[in-house]
Amino acid sequence: MKKIGVYTSGGDAPGMNACVRAVVRTAIFNGLEVKGIKRGYEGMISNDIIDLDRQSVANIIQRGGTFLKTARSQTFMTEEGRKTAYENIKKHGIDALVCVGGNGSYTGAKIFFEEYGIPCIGLPGTIDNDLYGTDYTIGYDTAINTALDAIDKIRDTAHSHERVFIVEVMGRNSGFIALDVAIAGGAEGALIPEDQGDWDKVLNHFNNPKRRKKSFSIIVVAEGDEQGGALILEKKLTSMYPDLKIRSTILGHVQRGGSPSARDRILASRLGSEAITALLTGQKSVTVGIVSDKVVYTPFEQAIKGKKSVSESLINLAEILSI
Repeated sequence: MKKIGVYTSGGDAPGMNACVRAVVRTAIFNGLEVKGIKRGYEGMISNDIIDLDRQSVANIIQRGGTFLKTARSQTFMTEEGRKTAYENIKKHGIDALVCVGGNGSYTGAKIFFEEYGIPCIGLPGTIDNDLYGTDYTIGYDTAINTALDAIDKIRDTAHSHERVFIVEVMGRNSGFIALDVAIAGGAEGALIPEDQGDWDKVLNHFNNPKRRKKSFSIIVVAEGDEQGGALILEKKLTSMYPDLKIRSTILGHVQRGGSPSARDRILASRLGSEAITALLTGQKSVTVGIVSDKVVYTPFEQAIKGKKSVSESLINLAEILSI
């Protein structure tokens, strides 16, 4: 192995730049050349591939987003698209790949390896924290701190106007962000896909005479919750409790941006470096994660199909602290 390619794919996450930096510098430290593939799989197909060296990744560890850019590629889902991607990879003499992304990115890397035998290491880059094979994903810590900062500000307005605020956070089909932010932000309720009884808990909060004495409330909802997003919930609760002043806020993509936290920079750096170690020790189609502070390798098949859920104890804690 003489040359590797690194790319970021799917949704961007704070810490991706720190991860790429670690990949590049660890590879160079071990005598390997590095190519950067811009815009993920789309860049493989369009041959948007550049040289990376120490200087290329200088002064990026603190930057949010990804300097390699990212995109979702429909063309790569076709055999013809993957064939073009493989031909471009070989033109550049790339022997192995490092992919920073989520489940969709892992799936693309798995298929690419099966069809063309290009070794690929996956690194968990998503704010949702829903990837199997690692305790935390790159970008998650920054995202929850961004959401928490917003909720702290919303709480000031909620208190001043004696309002109920429903705050929608990202997470697709995962409640990791919503649950952690609800606990850290002192919310009175958290609606997440993993808790089937969460709606009843919210109603109990409003129906309990003692709780109704509170002048304001914060309810956090994951965007993938079965009850719907913040706007739908605002209408539901307003019709049920017309005496309350209810407002909704959707935080949206602001959670993906910003400078990565110290925790995300360290996690990203560690995982990026470990990806090169994995390649040099013969790993070919696995993800690298950190579980209980130890590096673990998880086959793509298992990482894609594995189910990661929020802690039941945290769900119980959120309910206890909401009284």
